[in-house]
Amino acid sequence: MLSVFMPIAASTEAVHTDHIYFALLALSGAIILLVAVLILIFSIRYRRGSKAERGAMPAVMSKQFEIGWTSATLFLALFIFWWVSSTQLSTLVPPGNALEIHVVAKQWMWKTQHSNGAREINELHVPLDTPVRLVMTSEDVIHSFFVPAFRMKKDVLPGRYTETWFRPTKLGTFHLFCAEYCGSEHSRMIGRIVVMQKDAYAQWLAAQPQSDGLAKTGEAIFRARGCSGCHSEASTVHAPDLNGLYGRKVQLADGRTVTADEAYLRDSMLMPRRDVVAGFEPIMPSYAGILGDGDIVSLTAYIRSLSAKKKDRP
Repeated sequence: MLSVFMPIAASTEAVHTDHIYFALLALSGAIILLVAVLILIFSIRYRRGSKAERGAMPAVMSKQFEIGWTSATLFLALFIFWWVSSTQLSTLVPPGNALEIHVVAKQWMWKTQHSNGAREINELHVPLDTPVRLVMTSEDVIHSFFVPAFRMKKDVLPGRYTETWFRPTKLGTFHLFCAEYCGSEHSRMIGRIVVMQKDAYAQWLAAQPQSDGLAKTGEAIFRARGCSGCHSEASTVHAPDLNGLYGRKVQLADGRTVTADEAYLRDSMLMPRRDVVAGFEPIMPSYAGILGDGDIVSLTAYIRSLSAKKKDRP
């Protein structure tokens, strides 16, 4: 019966969001009912011509009453803020074993790519009961990745990465929308999320057209664009070592310290003079207009793989 009025809850986040929604709805309803009952009672008791006393309340009682209901309201508001905030903040960081999928938004379509290189358009296949981390960017304007059944909505911005994650809990096909007006064909920027059993997902993934994984494609771009000429261990050019770089704290020439995440790597490729590493000269050229969003995603995956290889070394 509930699904008639709102979408089915098909993820762990959807369940948490619904709990908050219904709790706030019940609390609001209780307050409205209390106020309505009091208005009704006072309207009858103090109607014109009734014998009810209408004298002023004792000063002490009036002061205690005001302090009491104000304090109760304050503590209730603080409790609601704490409960909702703690619930939402706990879902910001995806589990370490989350399946990573890259999403590129473009007027007017969603392009997704799995870690093995499999690509989809306006569709995303994911396994049941598995955390899925989405790394998203836009090629043009602001879009918003919205899946009502997952209670998930995240803005997708041009020139930077945004992340979100979910754990699907129900099998089926669920609607995907763009929830940010992005142009004349905005209403047609729709897709679907297909949640499959883990075995079925593995078979589907293996049946996709063979292509190199993101890291392998990134390595090819790395060499084709001449990046290896400066960043390889044998290079004579004084450039930062990329082995083990991803996820590490980086000291910059201006004294700042940043984390080498997706956003930092993207900025280093497109705006290399903004965050110059301490001890190095700003000699790297900008690849703005040369590298597309897909190229940057692949290069980032390759640099991440270098960090994974370094951890695996004895």
